[in-house]
Amino acid sequence: MDSKKYIGMDVHKESISIAVMNGTGKIGMECVMETKASMILQFIDGLRGDVHVTFEEGTSAAWLYDLLKPHVTKLVVCDPRKNASMLGKIGEPGVRRRAEFYYQQLDALRTVRQEVRRELLAEAKKHQAWKRLCQIPSIGPIRAAVLLGILQTPHRFRTKRQLWSYSGVGIETHSSADHRSVDGRLQRMKKQSSIRGLNRNCNHDLKNLFKGAAIVASSKPGPFQEFYTTLLTKGIRPEMARLTLARKIATIVLIVWKRGACFDAQHLKPQTA
Repeated sequence: MDSKKYIGMDVHKESISIAVMNGTGKIGMECVMETKASMILQFIDGLRGDVHVTFEEGTSAAWLYDLLKPHVTKLVVCDPRKNASMLGKIGEPGVRRRAEFYYQQLDALRTVRQEVRRELLAEAKKHQAWKRLCQIPSIGPIRAAVLLGILQTPHRFRTKRQLWSYSGVGIETHSSADHRSVDGRLQRMKKQSSIRGLNRNCNHDLKNLFKGAAIVASSKPGPFQEFYTTLLTKGIRPEMARLTLARKIATIVLIVWKRGACFDAQHLKPQTA
């Protein structure tokens, strides 16, 4: 199994947009976090396997390079201004032409991304639930808008566990040989089911959203970070603590949206976990 992770970072003064791709070319995670050393390192340390990182040269490039170099397998800083010279080094005409098309597509997508972002927020602001969802730490305007688009209504989920399963953060269990013969009759045995991991039949965009929100929330001061830290002090592994936090965020989204209530730190009490 390929354990390599390829990370692309779009670095800005206040925030960093991150995408994580596995060895098969599938995007496994996307998130946005503050440009702070502690948050960045916590995110990198939470990834398993060989980590390859790349980002564009800019005002923060030297600082970020020195920060990440000891923690990753390979680190590449690229300079978009040298794209033309790099293309000139490609000898095969067909390969060079395809590379030129890819660069043109990338430039076009950057413009489209900004336009789509504005239209997404404009449409989301028409819904009353959007403002309430934005109040939840680590959700923010974009994630709140995406939640509205994917879920449309919270009343499709009768319980929080139904939302967990739909979001890909529910536990999948398996049992076998559950019955035995007693006095000629089959009776169900009391035995513990084996855990097979998270359910795979889910909405992967929603799973990515809650996982990204949990990563940001665990590294940003606030009630969610306190909740995450408490889990770590109990001996829970970081990856399991982030999963529990992702479930907590999903639960709070359901509470706030269904009840039309404002976010309250009291939602972090164990009975809502």
